[in-house]
Parts: sequence; structure tokens; C-alpha cells
Amino acid sequence: MASGITGAASAAATTSKTGSGTSAQEIAGNFTQFLTLLTTQLKNQNPLDPMDTNQFTQQLVQFAGVEQQLKANDRLDSILASSKAASTASATSYVGQTIESTGITADLKDGAATWTLDAARAAPRAKVTILDAKGNTVGQQDLSLNAGPQTFTWNGKNAAGISQPAGTYTIKVVGQDATGATVTVETGVSGKVSKVDLSGSEPVLIVGTARVPLSSVKGVGLSTTSS
Repeated sequence: MASGITGAASAAATTSKTGSGTSAQEIAGNFTQFLTLLTTQLKNQNPLDPMDTNQFTQQLVQFAGVEQQLKANDRLDSILASSKAASTASATSYVGQTIESTGITADLKDGAATWTLDAARAAPRAKVTILDAKGNTVGQQDLSLNAGPQTFTWNGKNAAGISQPAGTYTIKVVGQDATGATVTVETGVSGKVSKVDLSGSEPVLIVGTARVPLSSVKGVGLSTTSS
């Protein structure tokens, strides 16, 4: 009988560690089985050879830990549900707002596509390359960047001066300081949020054709006017 109790204890402990693979109901079932086996053994134990008290205590401590973990998991589920509800409410408030987020793609619309460039330090020499959806280079420009955030607007024309079709384009920026050392330049995009996708684990803001995870938002209400 003792081996049966130990087996129930081990099953419950293993179940509690596997997490998402097993439900709380199965853990609770093992706990009930343990109590049933324990009660039966206490009723039918040999008075001349009673249950080892140390083993009995260890099993009780083990299952007390399982019970506490079940309660903790319930509390965590409640906290996660509340957090997701708060995140959803926060995301929907962005609809109609202009946001700035990290990103390398922007929509070319009405002859212009705008990005935010944030240089770690001044970069007197910087090359901006614009790529189309197929990865082809459709525009390049040399410029000087100041330290900090600034906007860059591409006029939608290639090197031959031919206007490119509306769509999504990608920017690459390589910056160098006065000594020729590479300067890190982070890129971001701005735009007005038209709707929110709540189907995934994290809300995603829809800006034009771009999808912006809520965690990527760096600012709200920032101007997209080129400097």
C-alpha cells in the first residue's frame, strides 16, 4: 500500500512540473487518490508494524506543495487574464492616433514614404538604401545625420527619376562618423492606426499595410513631417 501512495505522490509531483501538458483536474485527481490510499492504509495498517512516520510526513509535505502550486497557478491565470484585458483596452485606444514604432518598412503613398532615423552619434557620412518588396534597390541617397532622432522622407523615385508604384518599401541605413567608424542608426516608422488585430497573443496595430506589435510602439502623436 505504501508503494501505491508513493506512486500517487510521484504522479502528482510530475504532473505539477509538466505545466501546460496536463490539466489541473488531473493533478487534483492524483491528490484525491493519494488521500484515499492514505486513509485506507491508516485504517488497515498492522498495529505491530505501523506506517513509517517519516515517510508519512514527507508525503504530506509533498502534496501540500502540489496544492499550493495549484492555487498559485490559478492566481497566475487570473493575473494573465487581467493583464490581457488591460492590454486589449490599451491597444484599442490607439485607433485614430498617430504612432511611432521601431521598424524598417513604410508605405509609399502620394509620392512619399517616411522613416524616423535615430543615430547613436553624429554621422557625417550616411548612405540610405530603399528596397522594394522583392528586395531590389530602387533608391539610394547620401546624407549627413545628426545625433538623435530625425525624419527621412523618400520621394518615391529611383536613380533615373522614375516614380515607383505605391506599396511597402524597406530602408537600410549605414552611417559613419568622422573617423570612419560605423554609427548605429535605428529606424522607425510613423503613421495613423486604422484598426487593431486582437487575434494573437499580443495586440497588433494596423498602420496602412504595416502590422505593428503593441510592444514596438515608441511614441504616440508624433509628427511625421520631414525636417
